[in-house]
Amino acid sequence: MEKTSDSNGKQKVRSAEVGTDILKALAELSPSTSLSRLAEHVQMPASKVHRYLQALIASGFAEQNAATNHYGLGREALRVGLAALNSMDVLKVAALPLSELRDELNETCFLAVWGNQGATVVHIEPAVRAVTVVTQLGSVLPLLSSSTGLVFSAYLPQRETADLRAHEIASGDHPLAEENTYSDLCQQIRARGLHHVHGLLMPGVDALSAPVFNAVGHIAAVLTIVGPTSLFHADENGPAAQRLLAATRAVSWRMGFETQGN
Repeated sequence: MEKTSDSNGKQKVRSAEVGTDILKALAELSPSTSLSRLAEHVQMPASKVHRYLQALIASGFAEQNAATNHYGLGREALRVGLAALNSMDVLKVAALPLSELRDELNETCFLAVWGNQGATVVHIEPAVRAVTVVTQLGSVLPLLSSSTGLVFSAYLPQRETADLRAHEIASGDHPLAEENTYSDLCQQIRARGLHHVHGLLMPGVDALSAPVFNAVGHIAAVLTIVGPTSLFHADENGPAAQRLLAATRAVSWRMGFETQGN
């Protein structure tokens, strides 16, 4: 009896694995797909896939279009997906990669999100050494004179940054006052995927920033490395930049964002 019970348990686990494989395939082939294409995608006999599809339809995780006979994700799959998205807290997801980034570079690293007043520092991993850059939790960074703010500028809808940009420009002559200059810089940041500043916000301090994206491709946060110019070189083609990009891509992937080519 124990052997039979164990065998039944393994069979149920295998059935669950097959079911989730088919659900993943439905997502990858969305919005709909034929039975033959789905079977080819999961490399299973069409008869076997059809049996699982019937069970998934019965539970609401899949549905079939009566006009085309194609299959797609059902209402329950959508509900579960939305619940998963709502549980994705960028602070929690980014905490470990941010700490690892600090450990590897021994430079202060922080996470900023877009708040009511602009780019707001919400998590800091300070460098472990005598000479460090002090960044305060809750600090609101300027839009046009910080690498963090400029990365937000490049990826946020213009309507969300227009008032803050106008306010910063109104305070005096600013190199980004010209619309063409500002637009060109934002385009360059998007093309490179990151941005650096040398002593722009604080003399003698370099900063390097890159965006984190959510599941729908919107900017969710910005990861930034800051350090004294004498020790930290914010080179966009250097090893620190490559490590920063690896961290932001990992966090974005965990948030549900799929980069091109994946």
